[in-house]
Amino acid sequence: MVVAASVVVATGAVAGVLSAFDDRRVPDQARRPETSASPLLAPLPAVPSASPSATESASPTPVTSAPGTPSPTPSPSRTRKKQERTTPVSPRLYRHPDSQVLDWVRANSGDPRHAVIASRIADQPAAVWFADYSPDTLTARVAAVTSGGAARGRVPVLVPYTIPGRDCGGYSQGGAPDLDAYDAWIDRFAAGLGSGEVIVVLEPDSVAQAECLPSGERADRFASLARAGRVLKAANPRARVYFDAGHSGWNAPGKQAAWLRQAGAASPESSDGIFSNVSNFHTTADEVAYDRRVLDALGGPADLGAVIDTSRNGNGAPPDGTWCDPAGRKLGRAPTLSTGEDRIDAYLWVKLPGESDGCKGKPGTFTASYAYDLASS
Repeated sequence: MVVAASVVVATGAVAGVLSAFDDRRVPDQARRPETSASPLLAPLPAVPSASPSATESASPTPVTSAPGTPSPTPSPSRTRKKQERTTPVSPRLYRHPDSQVLDWVRANSGDPRHAVIASRIADQPAAVWFADYSPDTLTARVAAVTSGGAARGRVPVLVPYTIPGRDCGGYSQGGAPDLDAYDAWIDRFAAGLGSGEVIVVLEPDSVAQAECLPSGERADRFASLARAGRVLKAANPRARVYFDAGHSGWNAPGKQAAWLRQAGAASPESSDGIFSNVSNFHTTADEVAYDRRVLDALGGPADLGAVIDTSRNGNGAPPDGTWCDPAGRKLGRAPTLSTGEDRIDAYLWVKLPGESDGCKGKPGTFTASYAYDLASS
């Protein structure tokens, strides 16, 4: 859907942002984030375009004809300069060591795009998605991420993405076979949360896109999401759980808040607030204003907040509404728990820049040319 968050994963593919899908990934009380200036990405020196022999992640024929073409790479005539880290990295958020972008960086040290992709994308903390229905290994995979964050004193961001009827049967279709199976899957997910601080971005699109469901099925989904929030917070009282608010170009704040209330987002037993802009491109300013309106309409405790996906919103959303790897986008604000904005708890990279929506590569797969376009714009 044009209004929905862009595709994260196709059935059977690696989920967006960071992958935690296989068996290899084996202080203080939680507090609201402190307030300070939010970091911006600093300019980088010019880098030449890749030579024809440079290795790149596979970029197969797009599976959709959505408009958008890659922005041009820099001219080969530019002189390569020594690369230095110029991007601020959060001292509190966790960067999981397994991801598609890190795999590319490790395998392509000679690629002229390497320094830009490494410093501006691979070095940043990003969310870890759990989008496959594999309950037998789920607890161990979640625990591998949360224990890794706890060992370093950093906060991991996890994305459960297995609600039945996911994406209304669209590009990211899939999920658990039914809500009973989903409830059991959430129980296993919660068992891996540990006792450290963790942020849970609960089921992107599950609320904002719920209009595709008949009213009875929608109510059942919302009840299951409310239960999920309670289970997650009971398993780890330091977990902060956020519910799906779509984005500023989608549902009206009052409508979104009414659905969120049904899904448990106003209850402190289930929720710490809302998230918006996951895998989308709307400006941070628009999302801040929208999220505050949703929170006002939602009601609930005064300390409910919002987190915003800023991974690809540096140029805002395309005016024509294109959502599938649109050209001309760039990285947004660096991930941080210190936004300097009232009721905005964090800017996060929920969608990892460079992982395709399905037009510049297979959905959910890392495409170096796309990553470089975003990082060098």
